[in-house]
Amino acid sequence: MSSSNHQKKYFGLEIPYLDFLQLEPVLCENDRAMTRLRIRSELLNSRGHIHGGALMSILDFTLSAAGRANDPLGIGMATIDMHTSCIEPAMTDLTIEARCIRRGASIAFCEGEILDTSGKLIAKASAAFKVLKVKA
Repeated sequence: MSSSNHQKKYFGLEIPYLDFLQLEPVLCENDRAMTRLRIRSELLNSRGHIHGGALMSILDFTLSAAGRANDPLGIGMATIDMHTSCIEPAMTDLTIEARCIRRGASIAFCEGEILDTSGKLIAKASAAFKVLKVKA
């Protein structure tokens, strides 16, 4: 993949960790973000479910993307606090949906959830992010 394509991969950002996870960006606009994750053996725990750490990572990124959705290349997000509830084991491909519920000049509050292919709620999270101005 060329450098310019790679940099556009995650709503304008280059994030090697997301390359490892193979998270697929879908939507980032109007204070909303959506991503998808395909299940694969490298992401599984000893029980054959997607590892909770992977679930938290994809929630963290998708929530932060919702926080910067009004200006994806002009602002960044740094996680201040995140609360995650894992409700069901993840055993299928996943869709992650997030929304920014309030963005101030310095802090954004976001929430979202992970759904399996049948629409079952797998996990949900809420987070606060420090809003960072991107240096030109």
